[in-house]
Amino acid sequence: MKIFLAQQNYHIGNFESNTNKIIAAIESAKNQGGDLIVFSEMSVCGYPARDFVEFSDFINKCYESIDIIKRHADTIGVLIGSPAHNPITEGKNLFNAAFFLYEQKIKAEVHKTLLPTYDVFDEYRYFEPAYDWKVIEFKGKKLAVTICEDIWNINDNVLYRICPMDKLMLQSPDVMINLSASPFDYTHDEDRKSVIKANVLKYKLPMFYCNAVGSQTEIVFDGASLIFDKDANLCKALPMFEEAIESVVLNDNGTIAAPVIEPASRMPDKQLNPDGLEEELNIEQIHTALILGIKDYFKKMGFSKAIIGSSGGIDSAVTLALACEALGKENVKAVLMPSPYSTDHSVNDAVALSKNLENDYEIIRINDVYESLLSTVKPLFNNLPFSLAEENMQSRIRGNILMSIANKFGYILLNTSNKSELATGYGTLYGDMAGGLGVLGDCYKLQVYSLAKYINRNKEIIPQNIISKAPSAELRPNQKDSDSLPDYNILDKILFQYIERRLGPVEIKAQGFDAALVDRVLKLVNVNEYKRNQFCPIIRISPKAFGIGRRVPIVGKYLS
Repeated sequence: MKIFLAQQNYHIGNFESNTNKIIAAIESAKNQGGDLIVFSEMSVCGYPARDFVEFSDFINKCYESIDIIKRHADTIGVLIGSPAHNPITEGKNLFNAAFFLYEQKIKAEVHKTLLPTYDVFDEYRYFEPAYDWKVIEFKGKKLAVTICEDIWNINDNVLYRICPMDKLMLQSPDVMINLSASPFDYTHDEDRKSVIKANVLKYKLPMFYCNAVGSQTEIVFDGASLIFDKDANLCKALPMFEEAIESVVLNDNGTIAAPVIEPASRMPDKQLNPDGLEEELNIEQIHTALILGIKDYFKKMGFSKAIIGSSGGIDSAVTLALACEALGKENVKAVLMPSPYSTDHSVNDAVALSKNLENDYEIIRINDVYESLLSTVKPLFNNLPFSLAEENMQSRIRGNILMSIANKFGYILLNTSNKSELATGYGTLYGDMAGGLGVLGDCYKLQVYSLAKYINRNKEIIPQNIISKAPSAELRPNQKDSDSLPDYNILDKILFQYIERRLGPVEIKAQGFDAALVDRVLKLVNVNEYKRNQFCPIIRISPKAFGIGRRVPIVGKYLS
């Protein structure tokens, strides 16, 4: 049996595009003698569709698309993902389903059993879990079809009471097939291999795992679809962050007619490093994920041009470089907005960066606007000393200028704030926190420096002075980030323990961090939740990003 995996980039709710893409893959597989082609979870409508599935019209369009697709499933079996009606009145109205199409008919439906309701997932809000489990008989093979999370309940610390594969094994299947929409984070690639390998070792069956690719606002899907033989050897790995359609032949004896890429014995089970921002982080993967996140956000929103506030600092420099790579230098505009406290070298560094990238840039000095605003509020400020209020005025003036240009010319403003700043509230609402998409909001400051070095891997794009100088907001004379924040080498490690690993203050202090510093940092994180709650979507690259995957109360007292 020749089985194809179609790793594709879908657009949520764009039924015509998704359907055409699926049909093109089916026809390609038929032309190559394919017996079966497998698509990813919710391929018909795109994932995650969220509250769109609450619209009956949306579900009707899913079924209309399936009717169109099934006409092409004549000589080939097709597994696609879509919401499906639940005919039982009790429970939710929908299933997260896989439809098996063959001979131009819907031959079978498979419903997802394990509905993740954690981090970025909220499936139990919409779907009813499966209540029966049946293999699909096709061309002399019994297919055990599961959907994404269904194969993840296999380790010692199980999250669910049911394991769908245990149910399916009672019917003696020949092969496991999983339709997935598993998001990227910098730990997930190896985790995924480990889980699939564990399934293969437990059930002694080959696994065909088809994952989605492409970015859906905050969430990046990396593809990396996999095929394992019954001995847990990796025989096929589709590329990360790219669309691809590839096949192997499943022999009658259950072996796979493809060379082994990675023997089972050579596949380590990588875990999140408990010490913090591990050196072995794959910056190349993070870089590629951010590029895809920017590119798809613009394409799927119908925009092509970006605007960025360029300060001569590391965050804006990395954001600008990423935007130019993702969108093309001709589609990115940098605006330099020096204030009375901006240093000449920062302006020069920002200019040098844009010259290296060959993107368009403007210099708009905000001194006059700033002085005018100070004069306007002077009677209200009652000659009180210079403070954060005057500092933040500069940032809000810049945000106002950037958004005005964006509105006038149809740009999207890319935000440059990093995760360390967002965590501690080191940013100005309606100023440097303005934007349509947060590019670095899930990258700690140390990771931003690593990205800069990666961007410069072949030649100097980001001027070395931007990388080597002490970071500063330049909102008052001789300001440095270190005036307000601990050294990033320490700060980022504490933040990592609290945010990614969800450790409390006692546990973090036990690792040797200064107790008063831990209390200060954790308090900063919690009292600034109101700022993050108003922030733009952030491209997710970590196991725990700010945004939809981290929900904490704004008015909570814990550690505040």
